[in-house]
Amino acid sequence: MNRSEHVAWCKSRALDYVYAGDLSSAFKSLVSDLGKHSGTADHAAIGLGTALLAGGHLATRERMQKFIEDVN
Repeated sequence: MNRSEHVAWCKSRALDYVYAGDLSSAFKSLVSDLGKHSGTADHAAIGLGTALLAGGHLATRERMQKFIEDVN
């Protein structure tokens, strides 16, 4: 799987959690899955998302969904 395919897979899995209303698991899934590929293991979304989450900026379904959808 190339990097783009892997990112799409990560986002799809994370968005499944968003649609189920489990925002915490959505973020955990995204971070965990990004870490599983050499091309995304140090992805900027991991650190940025952690900071946004800690600051309360990903606390709604809409914000979490947008954050995940914008990962590339």
